[in-house]
Amino acid sequence: MTEVDHLELVIITGMSGAGKTVAIQSFEDMGYFCIDNMPPSLVPKFWELIKESGKVTKIALVVDLRSRSFFEEIQSMLIDIENTNFIDTRMLFLDASDSELVSRYKETRRAHPLAMDGLVTEGIRKERAILEDLKTRASIVIDTTTLTPRQLREKINQEFRSSHETGFRVELLSFGFKYGLPIDADIVMDVRFLPNPHYIPALRPLTGKDQPVYDYVMSFPETEEFYQRFTGLLQTIMPGYVSEGKSSLTIAIGCTGGQHRSVALSERIGEALATEYKVNITHRDKDKRKETVNRS
Repeated sequence: MTEVDHLELVIITGMSGAGKTVAIQSFEDMGYFCIDNMPPSLVPKFWELIKESGKVTKIALVVDLRSRSFFEEIQSMLIDIENTNFIDTRMLFLDASDSELVSRYKETRRAHPLAMDGLVTEGIRKERAILEDLKTRASIVIDTTTLTPRQLREKINQEFRSSHETGFRVELLSFGFKYGLPIDADIVMDVRFLPNPHYIPALRPLTGKDQPVYDYVMSFPETEEFYQRFTGLLQTIMPGYVSEGKSSLTIAIGCTGGQHRSVALSERIGEALATEYKVNITHRDKDKRKETVNRS
């Protein structure tokens, strides 16, 4: 088992209601292993397990405040982390004005963790006093008073995403209409209008990943026209998805059985998009016919 020799850790903390849920979702989209509200006393053992596994190199840890003793545990945890030689730590502190925090609590009808039996304003006052020292230690402080969730995600991306990284990814899914529509697709395209290799005996048992089927599907002028127009449309609209803060786009390409045409076109479209975006291709129903034959 290979030990990891460098671990990037982001500690997310700050005022309750200032946006930690949005923050942790942003780090998940950037590929961080995220943990919400782990007790600080368990963190040292967790680091050792992570180091030994060798599989996780980026972690985002949300630390919420519940009491003065909890805060003291956080301080002890930070000292332990600083004494390690393989963890690169940054702390993100989220803040907001008292009036905005009160407004958010009223909207959600949640009780402040330090004012279970009192006023929200009193809980906020107590929390500010306890977190004052922690805020001064933070490497990045973001005031979310006037930020929308989307704007907060954008600021976090700007601060923490490496210059060579792009969090946006494209999920290409081929499928067969006879097995049902994929429920998680953002865009669904029907390619059943193209000539069907199913009616060619030599091609019937093959799939769109086999060269003879791929070449057959691509040999028709209507296939080429569809490919050029559809990829052009995708290249036009995807920058808009990125600027809107969307982390992924699922494009489903469907034919009758999900074995030939949709598979071949998903492969070609995926290859074209991979020059600009992270692309993952899944062929949901490619082997369904084979599985059915085997069962019978």
